[in-house]
Amino acid sequence: MADFSGHLSLRAATRADGRTVLARQSFRAPYHLSKPYWDMDAKTLLVQVVNPTAGILSGDRLESDIDVRKGAALLVTTPSASRVFKMKSGTAECRQHFTVAAGGWLEVMPEPLVPHRGCRYRQSTRIEVEPGGELFFADLLMPGRVAHGEAWAWEKLCLEIDVRLGGELVLRERFEQTGAELQALAELAGSGPAACFGNAVLIAAETDADQAWRDAVAALHGDGLWVGMSPLRRGGWSIKFVASDGMRLRSGLRALRQVLSMRFPRLTCDPRKL
Repeated sequence: MADFSGHLSLRAATRADGRTVLARQSFRAPYHLSKPYWDMDAKTLLVQVVNPTAGILSGDRLESDIDVRKGAALLVTTPSASRVFKMKSGTAECRQHFTVAAGGWLEVMPEPLVPHRGCRYRQSTRIEVEPGGELFFADLLMPGRVAHGEAWAWEKLCLEIDVRLGGELVLRERFEQTGAELQALAELAGSGPAACFGNAVLIAAETDADQAWRDAVAALHGDGLWVGMSPLRRGGWSIKFVASDGMRLRSGLRALRQVLSMRFPRLTCDPRKL
């Protein structure tokens, strides 16, 4: 099977009536777009990015560039998990770049990443937000195919993220561990052998009303879900969560979005409407 060099480029802008549309779109396999859906209540354009192939294989190179212009609101999600398959040799790589203009809103919320036994995968994410722009980015990681006895069995996994607000670096993270190392961390935390991880970034200007939703996020901690939140050096928050299994991971993310929607009503957009 030939290696894929996938490409996705989207630009969201507003029409004269204020509705968000895709002013530009370009994609190449294994990326494919479902028909966008305009959520009247949330005033957000929902786009699902579909991978019609089996998953991510050795040699695949995936690049995405999503740009949200002033006044536009976009939710980008996927209908199913991204599976990274076993590799006899080589690696797979994904580079993604998200930009949000002042007055724009972008939510990126794909289904979980599932690294299979013996895979090697690197994902690099760059986020650039202008002052006055807002963003919610959620990245989910499952331990592998638990039912097949392949949990924590990947060979190499590297997840990198840089976030800049007004050109200033406000967050830089690099996660690079073997499956065995992360399994030991999960067991040390008491989250069990099927533990799943979530990493979310929220970029928005602070207001006097923020304490209410921050308290509500802290209250999600418990019953198989471990949640922690810390402010960035300015203009946002980093939210980490660990769940006891995949179902608890998804329900935890739903609860987090529901809590945050008190302050950010565009998070009421239902990613399953398509």
